[in-house]
Amino acid sequence: MLASILVGPGKIDLSEVEMQKPSHGEILVKIEAALTCGTDLKAFLRGHALIPMPGVFGHEFSGVVAEAGKGIRRFKEGDAVMAVHTAPCFRCSFCRKRLYNLCERIMQTKVLGAFAEYILLPSHVVAQNVFHKPKNLSFEEAAFLEPLSCVVHSVDPLRIKKGDSVLILGAGPIGLLHLLLLKRKGAKVAVADIKEERLNIAKKLGADFIFLSDTSISPVIPPNPPLVKGGKEGPFANVGKDGHLARGGMALNKSGRVGSLPPAPTFSKLHSPPPPFSKLNPSTPPFSKGGQGGILKRSAGGLLEKGWGGGLGFDYVFECTGMPDVWESSVNYVRRGGTVILFGGCKPNTTVTYDTGRLHYDEMTLKGVFHYTPSDVKKAYKLLREGKLGVSRLISGRYSLQQTQEAFERLSKSQGIKYAIVP
Repeated sequence: MLASILVGPGKIDLSEVEMQKPSHGEILVKIEAALTCGTDLKAFLRGHALIPMPGVFGHEFSGVVAEAGKGIRRFKEGDAVMAVHTAPCFRCSFCRKRLYNLCERIMQTKVLGAFAEYILLPSHVVAQNVFHKPKNLSFEEAAFLEPLSCVVHSVDPLRIKKGDSVLILGAGPIGLLHLLLLKRKGAKVAVADIKEERLNIAKKLGADFIFLSDTSISPVIPPNPPLVKGGKEGPFANVGKDGHLARGGMALNKSGRVGSLPPAPTFSKLHSPPPPFSKLNPSTPPFSKGGQGGILKRSAGGLLEKGWGGGLGFDYVFECTGMPDVWESSVNYVRRGGTVILFGGCKPNTTVTYDTGRLHYDEMTLKGVFHYTPSDVKKAYKLLREGKLGVSRLISGRYSLQQTQEAFERLSKSQGIKYAIVP
């Protein structure tokens, strides 16, 4: 069979490889659609510890059962299926604590090779995380099961409710999947990115506000945009009669167009070192309204005059870039008692620094999220089966297996969101 081989950073070869036969409990799936992923792109650009090179790669897929091994009862040849590429062992220390996404064996027993004509799914994956594809889903939509499972793992434990304010940092495929799920929950969502094209997509997908950063280091958006006089309370109250945000970088007006506003401050000015703690908060805890959040109230070029919702900030911030500077700046946009979800994976051995005063006295929650559990996969499957998310809108184009290199070259130039590889 033909398979795309990631030979090394920046180089993909199409090669003939041996097609394995399924043993007991396994199924061989003929790939109908495989999707590019941010992790695949990282591997293509610089290598990745979880994707050996040279080797097959790709892990978001759907297809048709080509052959079923002995003992398989749920699936037969010709069945359209959708799956994820991992499953926990249920035996290790973390599995016994029901932390299935942290299973000690889950990465060692994962399946790669979706950018190929066929993929062999091992018995532990077949038993837990393979599903029949509903007829109302295309194969491309069904291939979203894996990334959507990750996003479900990120969002669902938070119990976000209608009207909660959310900021997503990064409008790549994962940031936009967060947007789709958060809007389904009724949240008010703002999205920040350095690419106007991606922000336009975010708006089409339902973002309430978009912010265009003017730097490749970190999104420069006003953590506490000034409220329009007389506006209603809440983090989205700073909208004037014309529908524009009062200030800050670039925002979207009610007509659906991106409107230019006065330049935002530079990263260094926006995040200059705070004054000594004693001067910033002379009173002892508990602080008066705003508390340690006073760090965010300091004026930077007149932009940070008054906080969203009277000095609160966002209820939730989702970091979806994997950039250390954005990890650090993400805490500047969350309210007291709020939560920052650190989804984007940074390079190995990366360190970040946070203001301990904010974390402690503002009772902020910083939470890293990784992978998914079988329960998350089932929830993602149900969401896709309902057909209401519209995930196909994230697909920027289609390429043949022979064009896999071209698809990743486009992604490396920030062209497109996700591409479908169709053998």
